[in-house]
Amino acid sequence: MGGAGPYRAALAHVLTGAVASGGEPAYRQGKFPRSGVTALGRAGLLGLTGAPELGGGGRGLSEAADVVERVARVCPAVAAVLRSHYAAVAVVEAYGGPWVRAEIAAGRHLCSLALEEGGGPESTARRTGEVVALRGRKRQVVSAGEADSYVWSTRPYEGGAGVGPDARSLWLVPAHAPDLYVPARTAGSGPSGSATSTVCADPVRVPASALLGVDGSGDELLRNTVLPWWAELGDALERGPEPVLVAS
Repeated sequence: MGGAGPYRAALAHVLTGAVASGGEPAYRQGKFPRSGVTALGRAGLLGLTGAPELGGGGRGLSEAADVVERVARVCPAVAAVLRSHYAAVAVVEAYGGPWVRAEIAAGRHLCSLALEEGGGPESTARRTGEVVALRGRKRQVVSAGEADSYVWSTRPYEGGAGVGPDARSLWLVPAHAPDLYVPARTAGSGPSGSATSTVCADPVRVPASALLGVDGSGDELLRNTVLPWWAELGDALERGPEPVLVAS
């Protein structure tokens, strides 16, 4: 997608089609806007910030914010989904494996963030050989039960040896992993239709290679990568006016 024109042209086409048609069901019925998200993937917009060598758009935070703001004018639910996706992809691009990065670049993989603890004990990781068991409960997860993977935070699996008492680790957890589930669709703070809810791991077993960065580096990754994207994309989401809905 060289220049602003190509991605904006693709976005304009999707906005007037699938995203617009799904805006009212998302707003009034709380229905996840799957058709709009799928159309964005096919148009190259889920892969907007992916690596060009893997087929992604190679764009950065400013272009992602532009997309979120424009989408928010039509469907805040899709904009919220994109906000969480782009913020998660920022760290996956830096530390994820080539297969998932290629799937993101191709628009076939939706990511989300699972960082906020849902009450009770803090999320933990326990390693046995090359398998790590993640246990915890995350709240306010956008695209809960709809994303293909989650960037999930836990305490370091080595018990925090050599790191601060509040250190965290980040993992890329596939949504299809056994014992990862949305217990009930609770009311979240996200826009209607964004599937903002709780996700539980009880526990979820992932390969040790699912670790993003190194054990105990999660706070640094959040501070330097994820949270700057989350904040700027949040500003873009808020700049988008309320959608214009057709009266029923």
